[in-house]
Amino acid sequence: MMSFEASCLRIAVFAAMTVPAFLLPQAAHAALGPKGRGALSPSLVKLTKPAVRSMSEARQARIIGVAPSGPGSLIRSGNRLLVNVRFEHGALARLPALRGAGATAASASRRYQTVTAAVGVGRLRGLSRVVGVASVTPVRAPVLRSPGICEGGSVISEGIDQLNVEKAREELLVDGKGVTVGVLSDSFDQATEAETGGPIATKAEKDEETDDLPGAKNNCVGQEAGVNVLELFVPAPEDEEGPTDEGRGMLQIVHDVAPEASLAFASAFNGEFSFAQNIEDLAKPSGEGGAGAKVIVDDISYFEEPFFQDGPIAAAVDAVAEEGVAYLSAAGNDNLFNSEGDEIASWEAPAYRDSGSCPGAVRSLPGLNASHCLDFNPEAATDRTFGIRVEAGETLTVDLQWAEPWFGVNTDLDAILLDARGEVLTGSVEENEITGRPVEIVQWTNSSGAEKVVQLVVNRFSGGNPRLKMILLQNGGGVTATEYPRSGGGDVVGPSVYGHAAAVGAIAVGAVRFSAGKTPAEPEEYSSRGPVRHLFGPVEGTAPASPIGEEIISKPDVVATDCGVTTFFAVQVLGAWHFCGTSAAAPHAAGVAALIGEAEPGAGPAEIGAALAGTGTPVGTFDSCAVGGGLIEALGAVKAAKGEITPLAPPPCLPPNAAGPVVVAPGDWGSEEPPPLPSPAPVAPPSTPVPPSTRLLKRPPKLVLTRSRSARVVFRFGSDQAGAVFLCAIDRSPFKRCKANLTRSFSLGSHLIRVEARNTTGQVDASPARYRFRVKRVG
Repeated sequence: MMSFEASCLRIAVFAAMTVPAFLLPQAAHAALGPKGRGALSPSLVKLTKPAVRSMSEARQARIIGVAPSGPGSLIRSGNRLLVNVRFEHGALARLPALRGAGATAASASRRYQTVTAAVGVGRLRGLSRVVGVASVTPVRAPVLRSPGICEGGSVISEGIDQLNVEKAREELLVDGKGVTVGVLSDSFDQATEAETGGPIATKAEKDEETDDLPGAKNNCVGQEAGVNVLELFVPAPEDEEGPTDEGRGMLQIVHDVAPEASLAFASAFNGEFSFAQNIEDLAKPSGEGGAGAKVIVDDISYFEEPFFQDGPIAAAVDAVAEEGVAYLSAAGNDNLFNSEGDEIASWEAPAYRDSGSCPGAVRSLPGLNASHCLDFNPEAATDRTFGIRVEAGETLTVDLQWAEPWFGVNTDLDAILLDARGEVLTGSVEENEITGRPVEIVQWTNSSGAEKVVQLVVNRFSGGNPRLKMILLQNGGGVTATEYPRSGGGDVVGPSVYGHAAAVGAIAVGAVRFSAGKTPAEPEEYSSRGPVRHLFGPVEGTAPASPIGEEIISKPDVVATDCGVTTFFAVQVLGAWHFCGTSAAAPHAAGVAALIGEAEPGAGPAEIGAALAGTGTPVGTFDSCAVGGGLIEALGAVKAAKGEITPLAPPPCLPPNAAGPVVVAPGDWGSEEPPPLPSPAPVAPPSTPVPPSTRLLKRPPKLVLTRSRSARVVFRFGSDQAGAVFLCAIDRSPFKRCKANLTRSFSLGSHLIRVEARNTTGQVDASPARYRFRVKRVG
């Protein structure tokens, strides 16, 4: 029988999902193709084709290049997909039109002019033609951050002992009474099957009977009020996995730590805008339809959450924190090690380095303008591929983002995955200027029985040279090595905390394995490392946020216990169910925050965060980038919040030193067609003229409405080089000189404008900026 320790190494994932093979080399070109410049994302365009619609969901996933299930897969309900429909303006006024197009709205955001809706695949094209629609993109399944009888019930997490919770409760007479803790996860009491398969061990009603959750059947005085459920997981996907009830597992942990706290739940699985709204709803007073939560905790993250600014979910976190709510979030399970002990989960470059060419297999892809691929090596040698070693049976997820604000994207990048021979496997070629998001997500499953090397290529379709970063979102494992494993040459390798866990208002919680009678010497290997770099203000609407300079945010804040026991979740080892991952650590920390909230009702989120981080126990020799202020010590944290002891601020987590030499890992990283000779320098010295880049700083909406036979529109162009002038080609006309501020009338119909910058030495941008729009008469 497998030991507990060995088992937990394999179950330390957010929800321990098993993902079958979904992408074979022969399907490579099916997922890629020319950019259509329409409202539908390329993957949805492919999905609407009759031949693809008739396929099984697994084959559809293979064709469009997404995981067939689990994180990153399409959220479905039968033949209906969950999609984000973004408008230039007037989103709420268009709800009747969306219903007329066959869509059912799950949530609508005036702030972000986005409606999250369920729609049949056959109605996607009609949906994209609703007046005012700017883009329609699929909602991918998010990541779950899991890889005495009246004091928590029949099954008590070992974190109670490790975090010194009993001592705090006994000495200070606190148990969370008067504090409501809100939990955001996938589902509550909706699962019909255990995470590892087979019938689910218990339901919420049984948890009440055994006092593992409060409710009508609970035997304890003061615990009769059940979990206040604000929103369940809808639409429920009709797939093999279904909901896992990880939210119920989190609620059990909170109940173990703070048994008298009131509990509330809302699903975070109904899209990121619904997630953001549910954060605010949990914090609302009960008289306003909310839960009145003073502590909120989640274990969810969406792949699309921005790296370089606070997104809508993070903005909601900061908003409730300003109102006095302590918000705790699982830091993530994305850290990775190679055999040399290097942390290799991410790679970040200070600017896009144009190699001046692309590998032959990428150049052969239609319509991608594949002549400006990224040079991954900051030194003199040119390297247009980034090698990644993927274990057998594992799914690789590459999340590539760059430093441009949401809704202000001027650079369109593509991410292409090659095999070791240099042939195309899959890729992501989103219309970034249309979606308004600087993100490309690539997923590929190694369906072979052996470890495989794949090569990432980043192509610049249009735009400038922004900072860029990729994180390998591996859910605890699956990648054993990368070609560039250490920071150097200005590039940064390692940090993997992102999204709303990086918000200043959030307390990001890492994980430490429970070990009886031992002081922990290290955090979980998969527990995500910091810090986080923000360059723009938060996403607050559909206008792009302004630059803020550079803000380095120290994360994680603390670590807490994982792999403790629950009644049913997630994996059974030696007769007991163990819940691992930062998904389990975060509710332990939330329970301690509830104890603080009872002991010191006036303590706000800043005071609670300082108390938790300033009294933590050191974890071996690990620094704040791995463990923040250390392992939570409940007694000291509550005393610090009460003013009985003074918490000590932990040292900040700073980015790794990127000034050292570039290190290339030994081994075979695949064959690549050599770049054309002579190879251009990755970064030309100031004295060497380089072609300019062209940017569209202002442009009309994709659909311009007018009451006459023409419409007057305004463009504003920019370049990365001072003194540049601009050449414009409108529709089929040749390029000719135009002003940086172009105002002119366009007739009814579709139009294409191409713009290229020319610098003071006469060099012209070889990849003109392109923009399509349509003028339509109304009224």
